[in-house]
Amino acid sequence: MTSRSPRATARPSSEGRAVARTQTLLPGKDGIGTVRRTTLPGGLRIVTETLPSVRSATFGIWAHVGSRDETPALNGATHYLEHLLFKGTRKRSALDISAAIDAVGGEMNAFTAKEYTCYYARVLDTDLPLAIDVVCDMLTGSFILEEDVDAERGVILEEIAMTEDDPGDVVHELFAKTMFGDTPLGRPVLGTVDTVNGLSRGQIARFYKKHYDPTHLVVAAAGNVDHATVVRQVRRAFEKAGALSRTDAVPVAPRDGLRPLRAAGRVELLNRKTEQAHVVLGMPGLARTDERRWALGVLNTALGGGMSSRLFQEVREKRGLAYSVYSYTSGFADCGLFGVYAGCRPGQVHDVLKICRDELHKVASDGLTDDEIARAVGQLSGSTVLGLEDTGALMNRIGKSELCWGTQMSVDDMLDRIAAVTPDEVREVARDVLDQRPSLSVIGPLKDKQADRLHQAVS
Repeated sequence: MTSRSPRATARPSSEGRAVARTQTLLPGKDGIGTVRRTTLPGGLRIVTETLPSVRSATFGIWAHVGSRDETPALNGATHYLEHLLFKGTRKRSALDISAAIDAVGGEMNAFTAKEYTCYYARVLDTDLPLAIDVVCDMLTGSFILEEDVDAERGVILEEIAMTEDDPGDVVHELFAKTMFGDTPLGRPVLGTVDTVNGLSRGQIARFYKKHYDPTHLVVAAAGNVDHATVVRQVRRAFEKAGALSRTDAVPVAPRDGLRPLRAAGRVELLNRKTEQAHVVLGMPGLARTDERRWALGVLNTALGGGMSSRLFQEVREKRGLAYSVYSYTSGFADCGLFGVYAGCRPGQVHDVLKICRDELHKVASDGLTDDEIARAVGQLSGSTVLGLEDTGALMNRIGKSELCWGTQMSVDDMLDRIAAVTPDEVREVARDVLDQRPSLSVIGPLKDKQADRLHQAVS
């Protein structure tokens, strides 16, 4: 990801406090869409995007920790901790936390991913100080009590059970295991019944202390916000909690490349009595820092990103073999995935797989047509803009960009980069990615002969 050259200013100290450093990362147009970053002496980064025309604001805190930071015994600890930070602080009970946001008509939630965790609240712009106080309090003042750990264990086990009841979700977890094996990226974000039952209060508290240091956090706010005011309110909240005592601390850098993915021909089958068979066929993709990701995005859109895509037309429209069929990409710090999903009747798995494999082979060998590429560029550009039409999406964009890349890119720059993708770049990335031997994950009522044929399907 690229960024424009930021303008930096040093904020004068007040009340004897150490100096913060503020930069304008994206100037915006007439003050609209301006993105600024302030780094506090304790290593806490605060980024904002200002949109004076809206009446809402979304405030979030991103933590530089995900399920890939867990050992096998700690699998699920990141997600477990996400739950526990809603259970009460020195200032508020669990009910107080939820009631404060409900009382102003706001919404608050969190999510855990493989490489990061985010806590956020979306409120009216006039209620932003409340959202800042509540979310900062959760991140800095949570008790993590033994009784809360025990009570929330049952909730998380129910969440695991709920996920297990949806084979359309489980097949993607199975595909991660197929590609990454018994590694942090291959294990489920929620953990397993055994690992969740095995986690203790002490383990989770130590995990919290290690990974929720201000140097590992990025604060992001978007909407009708004033940067200086947000910085002042966040700084006050963190200083009251004693979280900025290390004035010489510096933010952690974005993740570096750790392990490239080299997986081919792996098969994972899960025999279940489902009405449909759920299939993911895929191969290694690109890391999120790979400059070819723009071309891969265009390729993915043309191949399986919409109703006019090749896979949708061939599998659903022409043959009626599936209701849902699409392709997708996932990019991590050091590797990525490219996958094709389809849900179909069990007896049609082999037909669907053959069509998908044939289309992947055709695109890898012959590329896409210029018309397909032009249509995909337009579709990807439009969906990029439409996906950033609310303050929550904008907060996600600037927070994740700061945490994962350490830079910001304007929407116009993103659109320019998509528009600059050439047919040759798309064809080259198609050869690089799609010409690899695929791996396969399937969930459904599979008979022994079917299982044997599925193993042969990726040989």
